[in-house]
Amino acid sequence: MPKLVLIDGSSYLYRAFHALPPLTNEFGEPTGALFGVVNMLRATLREAPDYLAFVCDAPGPTFRNELYDQYKANRPSMPDDLRGQVQPMLAIVGALGFPILCESGVEADDVIGTIALQAQAQGIEVEISTGDKDLAQLVGSQVTLVNTMTNTTLDTAGVTAKFGVPPERIIDFLALTGDSVDNVPGVTKCGPKTAAKWLAEYGSLDGVMAHADKVGGKIGEYLRDALPQLPLSRELVTIKTDVPLPLAPTDLTLRERDTDTLRALFTRYGFKAALKDLDAEAGGGDVVVEVVAITAAAETPAASDAPDPSLSRPGEYELVTTPEQFAIWLQRLHDAELIAFDTETTSIDAMRADMVGISFSVELGKACYIPVAHDYPGAPAQLDRDTVVRALKPIFEDPAKAKLGQHAKYDINILSHYGVAVQGLKYDSMLESYIWNATATRHDMDSLAKKYLGYDTVKYEEVAGKGAKQISFSQVDLDTACRYAAEDADITWRLHHALWPKLQVEPSLRRVYEDIEIPLVPVLAAMERRGVLIDGDELRRQSQQLGKRMLELQRQCHGLAGREFNLDSPKQLQAILFDELGLQAKLKTPKGQPSTNEEALEAIADMHELPRLILEHRSLAKLRSTYTDKLSGIVNPRTGRVHTSYHQGAVATGRLSSTDPNLQNIPVRTEEGRRIRQAFIAPPGWKVMAADYSQVELRIMAHLSADEGLLRAFREGGDVHRATAAEVFGVAPEEVTTNQRRAAKAINFGLMYGMSAFGLARALGVDRGEASDYIGRYFTRYPGVRGYMDATREKAHRDGYVETIFGRRLYLENLNSRNHGLRQGAERAAVNAPMQGSAADIIKRAMIAMAAWIDGRDDVHMLMQVHDELVFEVRDDAVDTVRAAVIERMSGAAELDVPLLVDVGVGKNWDEAH
Repeated sequence: MPKLVLIDGSSYLYRAFHALPPLTNEFGEPTGALFGVVNMLRATLREAPDYLAFVCDAPGPTFRNELYDQYKANRPSMPDDLRGQVQPMLAIVGALGFPILCESGVEADDVIGTIALQAQAQGIEVEISTGDKDLAQLVGSQVTLVNTMTNTTLDTAGVTAKFGVPPERIIDFLALTGDSVDNVPGVTKCGPKTAAKWLAEYGSLDGVMAHADKVGGKIGEYLRDALPQLPLSRELVTIKTDVPLPLAPTDLTLRERDTDTLRALFTRYGFKAALKDLDAEAGGGDVVVEVVAITAAAETPAASDAPDPSLSRPGEYELVTTPEQFAIWLQRLHDAELIAFDTETTSIDAMRADMVGISFSVELGKACYIPVAHDYPGAPAQLDRDTVVRALKPIFEDPAKAKLGQHAKYDINILSHYGVAVQGLKYDSMLESYIWNATATRHDMDSLAKKYLGYDTVKYEEVAGKGAKQISFSQVDLDTACRYAAEDADITWRLHHALWPKLQVEPSLRRVYEDIEIPLVPVLAAMERRGVLIDGDELRRQSQQLGKRMLELQRQCHGLAGREFNLDSPKQLQAILFDELGLQAKLKTPKGQPSTNEEALEAIADMHELPRLILEHRSLAKLRSTYTDKLSGIVNPRTGRVHTSYHQGAVATGRLSSTDPNLQNIPVRTEEGRRIRQAFIAPPGWKVMAADYSQVELRIMAHLSADEGLLRAFREGGDVHRATAAEVFGVAPEEVTTNQRRAAKAINFGLMYGMSAFGLARALGVDRGEASDYIGRYFTRYPGVRGYMDATREKAHRDGYVETIFGRRLYLENLNSRNHGLRQGAERAAVNAPMQGSAADIIKRAMIAMAAWIDGRDDVHMLMQVHDELVFEVRDDAVDTVRAAVIERMSGAAELDVPLLVDVGVGKNWDEAH
């Protein structure tokens, strides 16, 4: 009988991590869990099964989280030392030739259960390599569990001996005992022996529940208390065995191994026995090849990010509370070539925060904290804040004195409250990390210190508490505050010395950092400080109107359904739409139920009027809760304006994002969404000016692809969509119909985002064959576009990244994933990212140029950046001058092979100007 081995990768990684000592390689990277998993894989390969697969959990929630929002809620996040071993593990697994299965929406157990059932039906013996007791429910005549770490095998008799119940009762057994690790509720105090006893006596969980009144004592009370939740617990522990999978059991054969990659990885992580086996199989190996392979691996960002031990030693920190200490540090700051600084405050909102203290570092491992406003009972005497600020002001405002921060924009805005205009910001460790590799890690200090220094920082919650018990930093005692705050400045210094050398050897990345990101920091800081004026009365009127429309929609929905129901209840919507109205569901939840999310309702909106009305109701509810009800409440009492926060290090493509409020998400496609912009107003005597790039990403596509047809369409300055329609449909431009232009527009923009024929068909409302024909004609007329897309995908696979026009690198995960959907998604991103990233770079360059032109003027302020649009506040008498300056600098922000066109509007509010 052929044999299939299914390896529970998630289980083994965790178990190896906890079972083995905390091993590290020569770079200080943790390797213990990796070592355990690699040895298990090698053992599996020696058995030479007919079929095999490595199964792991996909990131994100599963259908069990929908069933029970507390599922796995108590499980701690993956330890950093373990998280760092996941990608190397998958790289080794793939290089060894194992098929890898990782399906979103379900757990590894469900994938294993589905394959095991399929294989069993095909007469294949199944061996599940795991340490997870839940999988015991799958054991049968052809299915066994093998725990490689403990060298034990469980067949039907083994399961019965171990748990006291046969495999077909494991689900009931687990429902009764519960699972504290996964936070599955069971019966309080019901252990394995009690569960087995009840099941032996009453036959099943249903039998136990039916006879609950016969169980005496306290445990009987616990059982009766648990009765309402036991069906849910049973559902949570039941392994799903009908997961749609891309591969059948007989497809799970060993692939060709990647020997060079294995040699490099085994060498890097110090797996000598594995290396010896590899070399023996290759006839001794070749030392020269090994050196080359290791060198190539070391040149990738992931390989060269190993922490430098010299940057990880403990620091020496000084609490500065006397004039004498302050004088010494003041001299150090005057003498220093580079100053790392950080402020401590009362709020994360820079526009509402007060400064509590400030920290500095001017050399590796040494830093100070100067408290100025700690006000807890019994707080020691501190230096006067105004005195400290006056003394530091000349240093901060000296453009020749190089400054270094971590997310320095925040600190710049804090110091501005005290009359300090920081100049000379040359480095920001957050941005250094972001430019080096935007997707390698989060860019907060704690994450960066762990990744690039191997250093565990003191966390804010450790000094100030968390949740309702969190205190203001002004209430933290001085010694604790010094340890935390001085470390911030010290770690900022260390991060710069770990990251800056990386950028120095990559000229294109250094240019992006020096020419775009660092000059943008003070520009964004000034925009945040200025804020935007909001018409609260207008917002209140809109909220009332939205509320009336929502009530009307609710009445219409109830009328169409024939009864009242909760529009926000997925369960009630399922009953109305699919049971009572008999509509055919197009999408399902991971649990297999008809979905009622936005995409699912869009898919059935042409079947009945009700889904469309529900979508409209949801849209209005979101507008009301996010904007019309909220904006008035976040007006800053100090300024009378709303101040968003811009984030440079959040979006991998280089685009800015904003929060509180999120200006990027104000909808513009609906009348109600556009009306929200009417509440963004100018003060008396001023106007709002909005300047928007015209079709910037499509113009970038023309530039990058160098397609003559597309370049000509833009250079001639006509309607590019009409020109495309004329090419695709073979008609004169003046003969293009509305539907043909709409199709051409969908193709022009859709191809940039990797739209398939299926997607285009859905967008245009035509069949797939017709949409495919449109795309074929498009590429025939614009062959340069296809050439660019093919070349970009090839480059992405070769290098692991793509680049913008200006040299920003965009690293892409999953390019070599064995999961077809993930791989295709990465390839689509590879084509689109250079256009999105280049558009982001262009508008950032325009902002920098405009800020330089505005500097010193009192008749214009740059207020907002939203996608490809800049919004200004302009005095009435300066509108013409500013309009000309905006067009000149925005259109000149990049030299493309096609003109960059800018549309400028002016009005009393943002909507009028748009």
